[in-house]
Formats: sequence, C-alpha cells, structure tokens
Amino acid sequence: MQIGNLRPAGYARTLFTREFRLLITILVIVAAFWTFLIVAEAVRHGTIQHFDDAVLLAFREAGHPEIPRGPARLPETMRDITSLGGGTVIALVTFAVAGYLWLRNRYRALALLLITVIGGGVLDYGLKLIVGRGRPTVVPHFVNVDSLSFPSGHSLMSMAVYLVLAALLSPQLPDRRARVYVVAVALFLTFIIGISRVYLGVHYPSDVLGGWSLGLAWATLCWLVAWYVEQRRVARVGMLVEEQKEV
Repeated sequence: MQIGNLRPAGYARTLFTREFRLLITILVIVAAFWTFLIVAEAVRHGTIQHFDDAVLLAFREAGHPEIPRGPARLPETMRDITSLGGGTVIALVTFAVAGYLWLRNRYRALALLLITVIGGGVLDYGLKLIVGRGRPTVVPHFVNVDSLSFPSGHSLMSMAVYLVLAALLSPQLPDRRARVYVVAVALFLTFIIGISRVYLGVHYPSDVLGGWSLGLAWATLCWLVAWYVEQRRVARVGMLVEEQKEV
C-alpha cells in the first residue's frame, strides 16, 4: 500500500523530517530573540560597555585611536564592504528582486521580501529610539553617521534581507551543496558587514551582535509564517481536489 507516491515508511520519514526542521526553525527564532534581549539588557545597564570599548580600541594602534590597524588600504576596503548593508544598496537589491518576482507572478515570495525589509526597517528605527544609545566616542569614526547606535541597522538589515534572498533562491538550486553555499554566502556577507561597522568605529560590538540576532530572528520568523501560509494553501487545494473526485 502506498500513500501518494510514498510507501508508509517513506511517508513517516518525510513527515518526521518536516517536523524536525520546523522544530529547529522555532528554536532558532527563540534563541536569536533571547540573545537580542540579553544584549539589549546589558546595553541598557551598561554592563557591556567596558568590553565594547576594549574591542573598538583593539582595532586601533595602541595609544593612537585615530590610526587603524592593518594595511593602509584596509579602511577604504571596509567602507566598500559596509556599503553592502547600507540603505541604498539594500533598497536597490530589494527593488531589483521585487521587480523580478512581480514579473514571474511570484506574489507570495514578493510579499515575504517586502514584509522582511519594511518590518526590519521599522524594528531598527523603533528600537534605536527606545534604547537611545549614542555612537561610540572612544575612537574617531571613519564614516559619517547621524543616527543612534543600538541595534546596528546595517547588521540587522543585511542579516534579514540576505538570508531571505538565500531562502528564496535555495529551492531553485539543483542540490544540497548549492543551497548550503548560497546560505553560507549570505551569512558571510552579513558577518563582514558587521565587522566593518566596528572597524570603522561607528558601532559597538554589542550593537552588531544585537543587529545580527534580531535580524536572524526576524528573517526566520517571516520565512516560517510564509511557509505556514503556503502549507495551508496547499492543504486547501488538496481538499478541493479530493472533494471534486468524490463528486
């Protein structure tokens, strides 16, 4: 006896795999959000300030905080990298991908992308106002900034947007190695963007960690909701097909 194209054992194994992945997804959301809350609490009480200052100074020459460590071209490289998480690049990438999804009539994927981007921006702006943390003063800045510091918007938005783009692209790829590669590239971009913010002196490490954790929680939550809606849609279609067969 088979269920669809699967034998009972294969169906059970598929169901177990799906439920296991769902559990891991929920755990990722909880762990990431919990990490954000811990970091935010440490920032609010100032218990992480000494660590933040020490890391910022570690990127500068001892006794000369205006001089960055590393090759002479490294600050310029870091400015190029940090732009990948800036509002202009994120907006251009979003508009380009949104246009493609619209042309392909992939409206659910388009909604997922737009909700992730807009929601991430609202979270970043709102939390900056709530926490009210100023930019680092222990070292000079190598780029101009005029907003508050926690969480890092570059880290939050790059984590959310690039992960969601990887999630949208992965199902189109032929094998698991390619899918893992795409996700790894998204995470690597997010990592170096966050490091660039600290190196340039415009964010504390805790700002970046807060942005990473909240961006991961938000992107994963958006994907989970989109997945759930799609599963409900598929189930309804299946029920309609069965009802038509019975008629």
